Amino acid sequence: MKLFAAGISHKTAAVELREQLAVKQSAIVDLAFVLKCFGHLDEIVLLSTCNRIEIYGTTRGATAHIRSLLQLLCAEPRDLDPHIYLYEGASAVRHLLRVAAGLDSMVLGETEITGQIKNAYEIARNAGLTGRVLNRLFQRAFQATKEIRTRTGIGRGTVSIKSTAVELIGKTDLSQQSIMVLGAGEMAENCVRLLVKKGAKSIFISSRSFDRALDLATRCGGEAVCFGYCLFEMRDVDVVIAATSSAETLLGRDDVENLMKARRNRPLLLIDLSVPRNIDPAVGGLENVALYNIDDLELLARRGVQARERELTACHQIIEAHVGGLIDQLERESEWQNDRVGRFTRPHELAPATNVLLKAS
Repeated sequence: MKLFAAGISHKTAAVELREQLAVKQSAIVDLAFVLKCFGHLDEIVLLSTCNRIEIYGTTRGATAHIRSLLQLLCAEPRDLDPHIYLYEGASAVRHLLRVAAGLDSMVLGETEITGQIKNAYEIARNAGLTGRVLNRLFQRAFQATKEIRTRTGIGRGTVSIKSTAVELIGKTDLSQQSIMVLGAGEMAENCVRLLVKKGAKSIFISSRSFDRALDLATRCGGEAVCFGYCLFEMRDVDVVIAATSSAETLLGRDDVENLMKARRNRPLLLIDLSVPRNIDPAVGGLENVALYNIDDLELLARRGVQARERELTACHQIIEAHVGGLIDQLERESEWQNDRVGRFTRPHELAPATNVLLKAS
């Protein structure tokens, strides 16, 4: 019996192609059964996220036809071969362990993929699509991921601009911070949602379009502020985030200087995510004002990525230990089953023994 992993990901295909193969959660089980039957598979787990569509499975036959299974998922006739990767045996184990730990993600070390894989596995297991091999494989993947998170720093620090901004704010308890966001577009909304997710309780949203500010505030539990009154409201906030598409300076040095007098020089953190910048760079020279623009945040995020990359060697060592351990476990179980069959089956009825896993690397 052969174990394999096949799919496409953000590393091999553009989002336009990944969209054509994406599977709705409600259709996962039905499609998995179709793939299992069409591919003559013994076990299958179908994983579909925004960044990857993958099939994990076992088969008693050759794996040459596995690539064609992904073609069944494509909404339009396309030549997928240049975009598909296929791993067998130890390489398939290694791939899943890397994916589950966030080592193959667009954002190195991200944790969301672990939950997505757990969900895909539980769906398949509950539908009776998995057996001994895939159950062992996915359980081992979750064990390896837990060990990697515990023993390495692969998930520590921030590696995106928005999360770096939130970390700057969150050096103290976010629930105790009062934050004003200038803007109500996509960038502002993503920022607000991240702030809420991290525990922010007091968020004011101001935009030249009050209707848009009100809509975003309503959906995210914030409070809308008329754009003409935002400077007045800034007297009582701890943080101001500019996230607009405006080409104009929204906060000049004189504006902030007067604001600081009204605040009696209480410290103010300003974060400018806009390009062009919405906050005059000269503001950063004022007493008790800390200003970060998108280049500052990108530099901090890059340092976070570099720190995570330094943990990769330790992560790979943990993965290799688990790969070897799983293969040994499955082969021992396979030998035990073959011995058991041999004791209860007449010699002429015995089928040739097969390995559960190819020792491909």
